[in-house]
Parts: sequence; structure tokens; C-alpha cells
Amino acid sequence: MAGVAAVAVAAPGAQAAERSGAAASRWTTSWATAQTAPTATDTVASAGLTDGVHTAAVRLTAGGQVRLRYGNAFGAVPILVGPVTADGRPVTFGGLPQAWLAAGASLTSDTVEGLRLPDRAKLTVETRLPGPTGPLSFHRNTHASHTVDGVRTTSVFLLNGVETTGAAGPVLAVLGDSIAEGVGTPDDADQRWPDQLAARLPGSAVANLGISGNRLLLNDARFGPGGQARFDRDVLSLPGLRTVLVHLGINDLQQPPSQTDPALVLAGYRQLVLRAHGAGLRIVGSTIAPFEGWIRWTPELETVRQQINRVVRTGGVFDALADFDAALRDTSRPSRMLPAYDSGDGLHPNPSGHAALAAAVDRRHLL
Repeated sequence: MAGVAAVAVAAPGAQAAERSGAAASRWTTSWATAQTAPTATDTVASAGLTDGVHTAAVRLTAGGQVRLRYGNAFGAVPILVGPVTADGRPVTFGGLPQAWLAAGASLTSDTVEGLRLPDRAKLTVETRLPGPTGPLSFHRNTHASHTVDGVRTTSVFLLNGVETTGAAGPVLAVLGDSIAEGVGTPDDADQRWPDQLAARLPGSAVANLGISGNRLLLNDARFGPGGQARFDRDVLSLPGLRTVLVHLGINDLQQPPSQTDPALVLAGYRQLVLRAHGAGLRIVGSTIAPFEGWIRWTPELETVRQQINRVVRTGGVFDALADFDAALRDTSRPSRMLPAYDSGDGLHPNPSGHAALAAAVDRRHLL
């Protein structure tokens, strides 16, 4: 952007300098999203922006002072970020209005001066991208309304976290798929089960890292790196994290190529447990919910699902368990979701089903 004499620079793996007196505060991720690389059908993200403005409206969990985090995980070139505002207040990076976000890097802002928000507040972040940016790392569908140059979108570009200082309860990341992401709930309603869990736990900070179509074991060009591949970047990079809840596995079964060996899924879970423990985190697992009625359900895959769930319930794989299968299943036909919880496709729960999932997570397991 012409006329700006200096910008802050973010080196790969580094964060912008924290210049405020809140530097000693304990920061936690109050809102987050997991990024993927754009495909040819993602026209805005794949083309990038030149002198574009992206406005994101995000629902925080814990409140307090605020700083922003941007990611360029799948970028090949540096991107100039800024000027940026948060609820109309200027955002700086090392005291400057712009910063370079290096390829593969993250970029954290200074504390936003004069901004302190309550729990569950909605925050509007406006980011100018002078560009040309090239392809943008992004989250395809947050099930919330944002804009690019005034045009509505449900995608968020580059912005991948809002950190706050006010968490007084559990600090949790959900490593999940489309159900955690919010498929089956209406846009702008904040009825995804991680949102409903945060509402049940005042003062908690919940980072929703769900990606539609995401698997535990395999990577996919559209649905992103699998849970094992993205664990370090998406989970272990979060400040103040205490617990991670793994909500993955159903796509390993139902997406081609289907994983029909339960031992491989269980081995993938155990690897995440080892990595979480190595980072000092508690790790909570979840059973795989029923999905008869979904277009790719088969009796054979149902057998695999039951085998995985049996071991997860009894084999001590995780530190604790959220039994999502028990929360959603129709007791008269356990291979399918209770009709009152079904969004209509047999796989994704409706808002009432998401409430049942949130209720299945025991607060005691998150501390």
C-alpha cells in the first residue's frame, strides 16, 4: 500500500511483538478457526485480493482484552496485512498499522487499545489487504456471515484467531469435522455444539477447529490435512490451552476410500494422545455418532463404527470420554440418530442434537 513508510514483519513461526502492558497477562484463544488451502472452486480465496477489505464477525467465548492472530499456513508468498480495525478501533503490529505475514507464518497483533469485551461478545474485525495477495489460506464455511468488499460470504480469510485475557474456566480446543464446524445448524445462530458448550460453561474459552469433511488419518485437497497432520499447527500452537477434545473418525469410515480397519483409527487416536501428553495437555475423546440414513452408510461400516466405539469406551485410549454415540442414537435402532436430533441427512445433527452433544461433555473432564 503506497505511502506507508514502515511495516512490522512476521518471520515464519514467530509472532509480532506484544507492546502493551497486558503482555504479562495469560492469553487464551477465545475464537479460532482451522485453515485449509483453496481449490479452484474457491474463487475468492484462490484468486486472492488486491486492495480488498475482508470484514469478519466472530463470536468470542471468553472476554477480556483482545489481540488478533492471522495465519498464512498454505501461502507461498508474504502478504501485507493492514490497516486493521477491531470494533472500529485501530489494530497495530509492533506499534505499526501494517505487517508482513510471511508464507507459512502466523502473525499476532498488539493488544487492541481501549477494547475490553465481555464473555460471548461479538467482535467485528475489518482487515484491508493491499495485495495482490495471491491465494489465501482460509476457512471455507464458518456458518456465520462475513463480507469481502461488501459481498456476503461465510468464509474467513487469513484471520484464524482472537485471543483474550479473561478466561476463568476451562480452555478447550475441539479438533473436529463438519459436525463440530456446525453443519446442521443455521448460519449466524451460534448453535454449533462447541458454542453451546461455551454457553454452558461461563468463563470458558473454546476454540472450534472443525473442518467439514476432515478425517483423522488421510489428507484431502478440499477438506484439508487430516487430524494427525494438522494437530501441531492447529492445536499445539494455541495459547493457554489445557484440554483438546477429538471429534474425528466418521469421515474416515464414510468418505472414499473408507477405512474399514478399526485398528488403524484407534492407532491414530493413540498418536494424538501421545502428542497431547507430550505438550502437557489433557485429551478427551468422543465416540463416533450413528449415521444410518446417510448416503454412504452400510452395515459393514456400522460394524467398524461399533468396534471403534467399544474400544474407546473400555480401552483407556483417552484421558476421558464424551459419548456422542449415546447422546444422539435412537435406542430403538442404535445405528441411526434419534429423529428429533437429525437435520435430515442422517449424519449431521440439528440444533437440538448439537445441544445434546454439548451436554455430553462433562466439565470435570476439561479441567
